[in-house]
Amino acid sequence: MERGIAIYSRKSRFTGKGESVGNQIELCREYIRLHYGEKALGETDIYEDEGFSGGNLNRPGFLAMMEAVRKRKCRAIVVYRLDRISRNIGDFAGLIEELSRLDTAFISIREQFDTATPLGRAMMYIASVFSQLERETIAERIRDNMHELARSGRWLGGMTPTGYASEAVTTLSLDGKQRKSCRLKLIPQEAELVRQIYERYLYFGSLAQTEADLMEKGMQTKNGGAFTRFSIKAILQNPVYLIADSAAWDYFTKAGTELSSPKEKFDGCHGMMVYNRTRQEKGKKTKFLPMKEWIAAVGSHTGMIPGSIWISVQETLERNASKAYGRPRSNEALLTGVLFCSCGNRMYPKLTERKDAQGKRVYTYICSLKERSRKACCDRKNAMGNRLDLEIMETLQKNDPGVAGFSLEEKRKLVREQIRRVEWDGASARILYREEEEKMPSCEDSK
Repeated sequence: MERGIAIYSRKSRFTGKGESVGNQIELCREYIRLHYGEKALGETDIYEDEGFSGGNLNRPGFLAMMEAVRKRKCRAIVVYRLDRISRNIGDFAGLIEELSRLDTAFISIREQFDTATPLGRAMMYIASVFSQLERETIAERIRDNMHELARSGRWLGGMTPTGYASEAVTTLSLDGKQRKSCRLKLIPQEAELVRQIYERYLYFGSLAQTEADLMEKGMQTKNGGAFTRFSIKAILQNPVYLIADSAAWDYFTKAGTELSSPKEKFDGCHGMMVYNRTRQEKGKKTKFLPMKEWIAAVGSHTGMIPGSIWISVQETLERNASKAYGRPRSNEALLTGVLFCSCGNRMYPKLTERKDAQGKRVYTYICSLKERSRKACCDRKNAMGNRLDLEIMETLQKNDPGVAGFSLEEKRKLVREQIRRVEWDGASARILYREEEEKMPSCEDSK
């Protein structure tokens, strides 16, 4: 059986215009029709990556295509343009070598390159060098723009941090034109809350304890919700609160951070603005960049946290980084993901030191809100996990006696297939089945 042909298309941003993913595919299909015939067109597989950069090869569509190539399912890969595959010369060279070993041709219709010929391979390598040069030039222009923004010290917009509001400012440029920008304006009440969060974290030295303390005292976010470890950590790590003083200058200088403000600007009053602090890629969590890649400047807003305190908090966070928050879970637990407290929050299994008559570790299900708030926001009794799981399985076994012989994984799968939700009120559980979508009679008391 003759191998098929793969079409690959990519674009960093969604748009229906120009070289959109859809347009690239149509151009590649037309090329295959003209050069391989209608039959080959019917054996074509299409792989797309919309919203992914060409800076690396870690893209779902590309990885799926290469898996097919390695299984010898493709005789050729057709792309509209060379840089749709990669803008990195190292990645591209490795790809061409691998395709050559797998006897798979690579065709770029815009440049009219075909790796089936020696000249085509040579020209493709040359073109990839210029593609990488273009990518690096773009990155350099972006960084130069960041330097210019940093010198202005202005707020670029987006969600304003707790303690500040964004206000419009009109300035007069050297050429006499009015320019509009934004800066952060201090909100005293919220600023006091931020200072308390820093004080509490330094006192407890723990995100979980700080979270519980804030919940016990009824302190809420600017949106009216409860603070979580993650929202607290985001506040603690944000340099916007850092007062630009001598301690801040020394901290950034030792870390190798690029500073766009001279030392005399660190006046002990204004806050800091930091650019290029994170990298965001589609399908991945935000990556925090090392401080030597940051671009920092003194902002036009008022700072809140003295340098010595802010730095001490960062050092404590780093020390605790290895102590990743985790909840001990039992391998025997069946209801994780479907068990909810009647307060509306999920319940999770937690191991105890006790063992049952069969010698198995006893575990309980505990409300996540109860644990986080140290009973301040929820005080419902824990569910005995071993007993509750057994009662749920006995309920399911009435409809299917074969359940008794199921393995643990089969039981978990059955629970998720048949049960939408189990609600625990501190004394008994109620089951919401997926098919019936209504509350069934309570299980026997499981306290």
